Amino acid sequence: MSSNVAAPLIAVVDYGAGNLRSVAKALETVDFRAIVTDKAADLENVDGVVFPGQGIAGPCMVRLRDAGMDSALQDLIARDVPFFGVCLGLQLLFDKTEEGNAQCLGLIPGENVRFAHELTVPHMGWNDVTFTRDHPATTNIPPNYQFYFVHSYYPKPADGDMTLGVTDYGGQFASVVARDKLIATQFHPEKSGRPGLALYRDFFNWAI
Repeated sequence: MSSNVAAPLIAVVDYGAGNLRSVAKALETVDFRAIVTDKAADLENVDGVVFPGQGIAGPCMVRLRDAGMDSALQDLIARDVPFFGVCLGLQLLFDKTEEGNAQCLGLIPGENVRFAHELTVPHMGWNDVTFTRDHPATTNIPPNYQFYFVHSYYPKPADGDMTLGVTDYGGQFASVVARDKLIATQFHPEKSGRPGLALYRDFFNWAI
């Protein structure tokens, strides 16, 4: 990229779900500009969006709706703006979640369910991700690399073809979903070392 050309601008959506500065810092580390915003108007002219999150689904959905962020995010995906969801930001893309029986954004058909009671919950720490098909975002991920998870619920896409990666925790679950210029991970790329940073870098370099 020429030094006279500004780096792509990525918005990190702030809806009270935490971990925002670490996501922005990760994006800046791989040479993007990042803004953290809770204003829907700020999303109109960005090159891409990260929808991160650590929190409780119901209150986070209320905050999104109150800020008009729900319709803004739906519009972004309809316009095929490059979009990266992380953790709760993955789960809220689905129709609904068992966490408080909350209705979510309805951008991906399916639901989120709680891990079985006999498992240690939350599922926390490093775990494998097996990628099920090729994708430009995963070309620089080394084999057998583990990613960092913190979650009590997991997604169940209605369309299995959306699943890009699976992880085993009391059985396999979809830990990465992707379609068009949308990708979302149940794990935290910003907490997962260089391969996590590579996911951000390679996805946005491909999608923008």
